[in-house]
Amino acid sequence: MTNGPRAEVVVDLDAIAANTAALRERVGRPLMAVVKADGYGHGLVPAARAALAGGADALGVAVLEEAVALRAAGVTAPLLAWLHAPGTDYAAALATDVEVSVNAGWALAEVVEAARATGRTARVHLCADSGLSREGAVAADWPDLVAAAARAQADGELDVVGLWSHLAHADAPTHPTIGTQVRVFEEAVAVARAAGLTGARRHLANSAATIALPGTWYDLVRPGIAVYGLDPLGGDPAAHGLRPAMTVRAPAALTKRVPAGAGVSYGHTYSPRTETTLLLVPVGYADGVPRAAGNRAPVLAAGARRTIAGRVCMDQFVLDVGDADVRAGDEVVLWGPGDHGEPTAQDWADAVDTIHYELVTRVGGRFARRYVGSAGAV
Repeated sequence: MTNGPRAEVVVDLDAIAANTAALRERVGRPLMAVVKADGYGHGLVPAARAALAGGADALGVAVLEEAVALRAAGVTAPLLAWLHAPGTDYAAALATDVEVSVNAGWALAEVVEAARATGRTARVHLCADSGLSREGAVAADWPDLVAAAARAQADGELDVVGLWSHLAHADAPTHPTIGTQVRVFEEAVAVARAAGLTGARRHLANSAATIALPGTWYDLVRPGIAVYGLDPLGGDPAAHGLRPAMTVRAPAALTKRVPAGAGVSYGHTYSPRTETTLLLVPVGYADGVPRAAGNRAPVLAAGARRTIAGRVCMDQFVLDVGDADVRAGDEVVLWGPGDHGEPTAQDWADAVDTIHYELVTRVGGRFARRYVGSAGAV
């Protein structure tokens, strides 16, 4: 790696496609691959194309800017954007055939206004709050939202194509809130059906539910993290036919021998007990490596797993590699699929008391991103 980049995130497009295909086969119904947050850190457009190559029927993003970027890149698949603040440019969504989610009366009014201004029929998903207490209309507000949407549909201003909600505890498949949320969601669907919204598809299942809760699959599933090969239940993704698509690595920038007791990194929170070799890795929290990883997170270097020695700095961290034969330029792997003994994103999540979602979406900064595999490649 001596002539390569300072550090890189390697994304396996074939893994994304294969994961999508495995999930699609599992559920036997339409699948919306979620590619928000820059494709969960894997790259918005390449991840979307790879998921479509793997059989995804539609794509999901959080904000409209992500949807517009996909359309600008030539992605023509059905596409839903669901997180909108007042003043959102819904006309841009309608102009590029992007479906939008609505969870409040004011938002529905803005969508209707955009439909009138553009002369296009908006394709809308109505979101019900079934118990997550995040986005979605609560039960008290749902009938009015549904009635207003039904009137706008009758007037030709919009077409309600989806009814949906989101689970709070799908990663704990036996949690009692799941049954409660399913019941509330089905009650919301019944209200919508009674109001004449009979053509809308129901969707509730995220990654964890797609894997573990068949009763939540309805007409469509929308996995996110599982598309990228990570187990939303915190276990071995291979058990679900999934393979992690991301490898994070960097070349050693420096090696040096230091005596026993030398203070390492800020605050000297680590000191070797004997004379040893230190290896400097040129990435830090400015690149998305958590500062909390200091003295906790595992890294593969010099043929073995090592724990980060001392605090993670803005641009770098240190490893104690003992008497291993190392030199500047040698490869260090933070996480990957685990094929060659390297830690996984789950290993890091366990070490720093977070979730792998956060790790893969925050890594970036000055990392170069490189793609391998051909799925969806243009």
